[in-house]
Amino acid sequence: MQVELIAITRYLRGEGTPEELLEHAGRVCYRSEGQGDPGRFLRARVREGHESIVEHAAATFEISGISRACSHQLVRHRLASYSQESQRYVSMEEPEWALPTAIGDDPDAIAIWEQFAEQVKETYRAFRELGVRKEDARFALPNAAATRIVVTMNFRQLRHFFQVRISRHAQWEIRQVAAAMLEAVYPHAPAVFGDLREGFSANFPELFVLE
Repeated sequence: MQVELIAITRYLRGEGTPEELLEHAGRVCYRSEGQGDPGRFLRARVREGHESIVEHAAATFEISGISRACSHQLVRHRLASYSQESQRYVSMEEPEWALPTAIGDDPDAIAIWEQFAEQVKETYRAFRELGVRKEDARFALPNAAATRIVVTMNFRQLRHFFQVRISRHAQWEIRQVAAAMLEAVYPHAPAVFGDLREGFSANFPELFVLE
């Protein structure tokens, strides 16, 4: 699994940081002037639950090596934009797989998987040789087929996404994706995401590297 932050909103005034933009949006609400510390202002607004102002910044991530099972969970977050590798147009004759450790670390389980995966590839190739189009041959593929997706979310939606998916109730793969996204965006807006990162690191220390 790889998660890369590839774009983030920039403010066209000052130093150009996302937090400067969000402070500006917030101070419009109060008709107040900035005091040179957007982080302090934003932390106070986040604590108060005034999160509409953080919708004005967004981040774009490229995520690869996750399973289709994981991407199906990801795209359920509807206040976002997605561009995903298409099994309709991309040949899957040599697919990559994303497996849970429950299978990958168990010799007996991995032996069963390898037998199944070879059968999947043979079935897919046989369909293609019969002239079945890729968009129909893909029906032979399991949820373990790895995929690539570009995701854009505004900061408010990211906060919600992190709160829902970095959780004991979330599936392990989407939890890892969400934690990696948080680690990538946090340095660019610590006042917006610092409270979440601090709280989650206590429950999932293996997912976060704190100074």
